[in-house]
Amino acid sequence: MSSVYDCRDADQILTGMRLARQAIGRGELVVLPTDTVYGVGADAFSPAAVQRLLDAKGRGRQQPPPVLVAGVPTLSALVETVPEPVQRLVDEFWPGGLTVILPAQPSLVWDLGETHGTVAVRMPDDRIALALLEETGPLAVSSANLTGEPAAVEASQAERMLGDRIAVYLENGPAAKGVASTIVDATSLVRPGGDDAKVRVVREGAISREELGRVLGDLLEERR
Repeated sequence: MSSVYDCRDADQILTGMRLARQAIGRGELVVLPTDTVYGVGADAFSPAAVQRLLDAKGRGRQQPPPVLVAGVPTLSALVETVPEPVQRLVDEFWPGGLTVILPAQPSLVWDLGETHGTVAVRMPDDRIALALLEETGPLAVSSANLTGEPAAVEASQAERMLGDRIAVYLENGPAAKGVASTIVDATSLVRPGGDDAKVRVVREGAISREELGRVLGDLLEERR
């Protein structure tokens, strides 16, 4: 039986956050607010929990979830290296609606799916999400919806789609942006590729190409 807690209520938020932390610790799933859309969160370092997340959404391992972090320093712990252009992006858009794909730190023991040695990382701009991440550490988080359905912008929408597959729902009203994060792939800045290394936009979303271009200049790959 799922539990729903309204984080706008001072009496409910403490209980909801505590039970959400406990659920993550048990390898269960939590729906949490972010600044973009609501997400389904699981312990990023528990392969069983990540698989449970994929199963709940009806996704295969070919669609690995991004990882949300509570602060910029955690990015360096999860990836092989942070190239200077990526640091510029992070300085400009974190916390916020930008997800960055980089080669993962080889020493990490985790299984997010068929990532081909990469990881997608984002720091959300939402106080509830950040507070939970501070307690749990990095979470594998994908949009709170069934595959093929629109991403939930309120926990109640997620509950109608995901039901008892989620242990705890944290409601905090409508998501601020209501649109998914922009995803950029910066792996070519790290892996050998000659002079043609560019940052590629994988998914357009909360951060526009124009905003990215102002930070990256010629390093932003042209739209295909």
